[in-house]
Amino acid sequence: MHGRLKISWSDKGLIEAGVDEAGRGCLAGPVFAAAVILPYNPSDDLLQYMNDSKMLSHNRRTILRKQIEEESVAWSVAMADNQEIDKINILNASYLAMHRAIEKLDIRPELLLVDGNRFRPFESIHHQCIIKGDGLYYSIAAASILAKTWRDEFMLEKHEEFPQYYWNKNKGYPTIEHRKAIFEHGASPLHRKSFKMGIQMKIGF
Repeated sequence: MHGRLKISWSDKGLIEAGVDEAGRGCLAGPVFAAAVILPYNPSDDLLQYMNDSKMLSHNRRTILRKQIEEESVAWSVAMADNQEIDKINILNASYLAMHRAIEKLDIRPELLLVDGNRFRPFESIHHQCIIKGDGLYYSIAAASILAKTWRDEFMLEKHEEFPQYYWNKNKGYPTIEHRKAIFEHGASPLHRKSFKMGIQMKIGF
């Protein structure tokens, strides 16, 4: 897998930050985003298994998260909670979480590599949207891993408070088990009210 992804999008020596989010399609919990600036010459050990977080096992993501946090020039993670999602919609909340992550970086990037096909510009920093970018560029893959692992950790903690929804298994995504639990127990304070109609339709009752 090493060498399949690209280190840089630009050949101008710009400080690039990969940006990605996790949790956009969930029924409960926040949307998380991460921004990562990798070194110009990342170690082979870091790059060897780097990939889109969805293509990696839980154990591999956990190992890579530690390596990313230790070896990156700068990294940050931020979120927009379910109340913000309900207020401004999930797309705008995803932008908000990404903007918060970029703003928290210790180093200001000169170019943002954003996973997906849409992004709201952040200040005056140039950005490039890249469809399936988490499988094409190391920095976006790194951001996807941080966003995913941080969000999963958050939902595991909340599972202890709301075990009836099985967030330890579904992390807030609309599995059959999760939808049935909402039907039986009602929505929790972490569920997205703006998804209520979709929840009802997908439950099938």
